[in-house]
Amino acid sequence: MTESEPAFAAGTGAITHRRVLAIALPIVLSNATVPILGIVDTAVVGQIGQAAPIGAVGIGAIILTAFYWVFGFLRMGTTGMVGQARGAGNTVEVSALLVRALIVAGAVGAAAILLQGPLFAGAFRLSPASPEVETLARQYLSIRIWSAPAAVALYGLTGWLIALERTRAVLLLQVVMNLVNIGLDFTFVLGMGWGVQGVAAATFIAEWSGVALGLWLCRDAFRGGYWLDRQRIFDRERLLHMATVNGDIFIRSLLLQGIFVTFLFLAADLGDVALAANQVLLQFLQVTAYALDGFAFSAEALVAQAIGQGSRPTLRRAALATGLWGAVSVAVLALGFALMGNTVIALMTTAPDVRDEARLYLPWMVALPLIGVLPWMLDGIFIGATRTRDMRNMMILSALVYALGLSILYPIYGNHGLWASLALSFVARGATLGLRYPALEAAVRPRPASVA
Repeated sequence: MTESEPAFAAGTGAITHRRVLAIALPIVLSNATVPILGIVDTAVVGQIGQAAPIGAVGIGAIILTAFYWVFGFLRMGTTGMVGQARGAGNTVEVSALLVRALIVAGAVGAAAILLQGPLFAGAFRLSPASPEVETLARQYLSIRIWSAPAAVALYGLTGWLIALERTRAVLLLQVVMNLVNIGLDFTFVLGMGWGVQGVAAATFIAEWSGVALGLWLCRDAFRGGYWLDRQRIFDRERLLHMATVNGDIFIRSLLLQGIFVTFLFLAADLGDVALAANQVLLQFLQVTAYALDGFAFSAEALVAQAIGQGSRPTLRRAALATGLWGAVSVAVLALGFALMGNTVIALMTTAPDVRDEARLYLPWMVALPLIGVLPWMLDGIFIGATRTRDMRNMMILSALVYALGLSILYPIYGNHGLWASLALSFVARGATLGLRYPALEAAVRPRPASVA
């Protein structure tokens, strides 16, 4: 390797358990830091001594999180395509994919800034608040919206790093952003008295700082001048492929989100106690998601590289190794939920009726991680293979199974029927993706060691 040649041009090596863990564990740790920032934001603004600022920060953050979530496909699509390009030894395309992702992020961010008026108006129509809270929330949003390009760009930067197995860099990026944000929270809100605007300014600076650090961590992409190859970057066929992959993932994610939103709406129809209990129990699933993400991301990176290499044995080894660790993690979690679930519920709520209701449905929290590990890990495998059409179509089928389950089970069994329908959607997604896996393997063809 020459001095100017990117490090990602190096060989990818054998699939080992150590390699799987080296990718997964930093992601698990990174995910564990995510709730900390929300806690600090709330705690700092809570020192003002008024309810409205807390509500304003909460609703403002939810509006932007929901908007940015729509573009999470950029992370997944980037990981799959970059991993395949790396596996094929296509150094130029590895660089070009990062530049394309950043261009998409810039365009999306600019559109969000230009359309912030109708965007915020629509959000407050869907989620109305008191005049005081809405005024403060608009102040918060009017600052944070200017970091929209950075927030979306972080998806692309993170996806690129994961594809190259640089998950320690992802952890570093997350930790540094959180530390900057938390430090500025205390400075702007408690030290300078900026209130809600101080929280927004802290996040604005943290997100742009994250992009600056992310670009430095991805600096290999800019060596050798590959990123200046305009003909490659704006190649029509490659842009269409990127659009197709990301579009399929977007539809799949939208349907998945629809399942969970419907779940919460129907729980609300069962009363405040059932809704509160389900909200408590969903935190168990959130913990499961944080743990499984690490191994699903490992599958994305390793499967993508195997596809790029055109090696079925490597693909199978990647799927089995990552799947094994995913299964181990959910087995540990399910056991922990069975043994400690009642204690955790007691810590999360002091309301006796909510505690009793949550404990009634705790067995679902033991079962769902075990049921969900197959679709979760297969998602990682199919993302790595960029078999996103299969992901989209199988999610459509799973959503239909969920709707059918609701129509039959919910009227009869109430909340148990609701949880059973959610479990059925997991089973359907795992089964249908599993049936498509042989076709994924069969599509692997040997490829040249490098592509011009």
